[in-house]
Amino acid sequence: MLAECMRAHGGFDHNRQSLRVVELLENPYPNFPGLNLTFEVLEGLRKHRAFYEMPKAVRPSRLRGEEGKPEARPTLEKYHCPSLEAQISDLADEITYYSHDLDDAVDFEILSAAQLEENEVWRRSHRAVISRYAGTREPELHKLIIRDIIDVQVRDVITTSARSIADAGVQSADEVRQQSVPLICYSDDLFQANRALRKFLYQNVYYHPRVADVNRRACEMLRKVFEAYLVDPDRLGEAATKRIEAEGLHRTVCDYIAGMTDRYLMEEYTRIAL
Repeated sequence: MLAECMRAHGGFDHNRQSLRVVELLENPYPNFPGLNLTFEVLEGLRKHRAFYEMPKAVRPSRLRGEEGKPEARPTLEKYHCPSLEAQISDLADEITYYSHDLDDAVDFEILSAAQLEENEVWRRSHRAVISRYAGTREPELHKLIIRDIIDVQVRDVITTSARSIADAGVQSADEVRQQSVPLICYSDDLFQANRALRKFLYQNVYYHPRVADVNRRACEMLRKVFEAYLVDPDRLGEAATKRIEAEGLHRTVCDYIAGMTDRYLMEEYTRIAL
């Protein structure tokens, strides 16, 4: 919804917004904006990029070799893979996202037992749990299945990534960045199973009528609050309104709403609606 509200004003992307928060919106220091984070941390926040770019300030062009002589080092300008730490964070986020969505869908009875058995990831862990803990019943059963799904994913990533790193023979962070594909990865088998899981969740959970209704109401709240702030920017408070001249009204409103908790948004919507 924020992307729609900002379509004619620079757009909105939640990963780029994370960077705005730490590079601009948080101001704990008097002499410069942002949190003064390292390049590596900022690189990790730039998720899902077609390519990354290393600022000149962190591109040392020469290092000392083993005998103390200057040693040429390739300078990275544009590259496809971030650090190993950033790659780990990205996959960990994905594992958590899908497993917890499955958990919620079972808790709220959006998915039936028959539907779940259609999915390979769930089916494998269901059988593994039953074989280890015979006689287990709900609600403990599906919690154990979710735990097993996460465990299987993590073990697979550790094993596959260790092999991938060894095969690539990388010896430095820059050599990791020079790879054409990420070194932190699933096995081919689990990669295909996770693609099927993603498709399964879109078909059966994310567009389920109960979920769609909640999303529709949430989007309506966002739109109403956004429009109310455009009409009356004083609602934003003094700290935010100071940025309007430099950032523009729409971007300032977008920043403010993007930083809200769910509860605060609902409270603001109630105040505006009244």
